[in-house]
Amino acid sequence: MPKVPGVSHKSALRALEQAGFKVIREGKHTILSNGIRFLTIPRHNPINAFTMGGIVKDSGLTVEEFKKLL
Repeated sequence: MPKVPGVSHKSALRALEQAGFKVIREGKHTILSNGIRFLTIPRHNPINAFTMGGIVKDSGLTVEEFKKLL
């Protein structure tokens, strides 16, 4: 599992929105979708490195592509 340390939930949301994901629902977690994939982002800062790595992997992006979007 790739690690992506020190990312706030707002930065992660901005980066994923640039990658084509749209916010579906917000609460304790934010749900995003691009029409094919659904992602769940926890709303705490910073997001755990292993959790963020899993989210990036589930989004279909590489860690390098995600870091460029930050």
